[in-house]
Amino acid sequence: MSSTKSAKSARVFTAIAIPLVSLAAVLLVWDLSVRIFDIAPYVLPSPQRTFTALQDDWDTLSAGVSITSKEFITGFLIGALAGFVFALAMSWSRLVQRLIYPVLITSQAVPIIAVAPALVIWMGFGLAPKLTIVALIVFFPVVVNVLDGLAAVDKDLVALATAMGGTRWRIFRSVTLPATLTPLFSALKMSATFAVTGAVLGEWTASTSGGLGVALLEAQSRLDVASVFAAIVLLVVLGLAAFGVVALVEVILTPWRRSPVAPGWRTHFRNRSLSARSESAQSRSVAAAEMATP
Repeated sequence: MSSTKSAKSARVFTAIAIPLVSLAAVLLVWDLSVRIFDIAPYVLPSPQRTFTALQDDWDTLSAGVSITSKEFITGFLIGALAGFVFALAMSWSRLVQRLIYPVLITSQAVPIIAVAPALVIWMGFGLAPKLTIVALIVFFPVVVNVLDGLAAVDKDLVALATAMGGTRWRIFRSVTLPATLTPLFSALKMSATFAVTGAVLGEWTASTSGGLGVALLEAQSRLDVASVFAAIVLLVVLGLAAFGVVALVEVILTPWRRSPVAPGWRTHFRNRSLSARSESAQSRSVAAAEMATP
């Protein structure tokens, strides 16, 4: 038992340590490149100058982090939900898929940055066009991946569940949905970082309330490269945090990818559910027997 816990702790430590080491290596290469090649600060600031600028401009940048986070999180959720619903609709109706899927493919040929000015004209300056840009970036990967996952569901397993009396909702919850979670989270992890980019693009075209995108433009207008890199560092942190949150949710919702044995909390609630059903069935049997007794 102790060896199993030790192995699990070692895996967790390795999973955390390796990314931190790679990040430290990037910072080291960055700093050494500036020092060895004597790069001017107005071309490429050192990590020290960047973090100094981050500290000096923290009041402005922290407000920008809050604004940009709200934009990309809300747009991400809207795009993911809409993509999932559209994928379900297309999987349930062949006609709907033939009508919508070509339009979706064609829409991806139009760069999102080209659509942004039109969105501002239609929706005005404010939050709506920024959320739309983020949602459009997230929408397509989710639709395609979930649709592929639904198409790959084991037909024999669905037929077996149907033969055992499973309702359409029960089959969807127990068979179809678990089969789509892996491709869904693949799309969500990819889209989580893209959503931050979409929020910045939205701020560049339709912002009236600031954000890290606006902070980037203001630093650029001052030719303050260190502040530009400070804002970029915060955008990287937001993207990594979003990716990490999605990956954590994936780990929680797909335990079968790590172990064929159900985790303890799922077994506990499943046993409670089965016990409750058994007690309910026994009480109905007793009630029926009492009613049948003359």
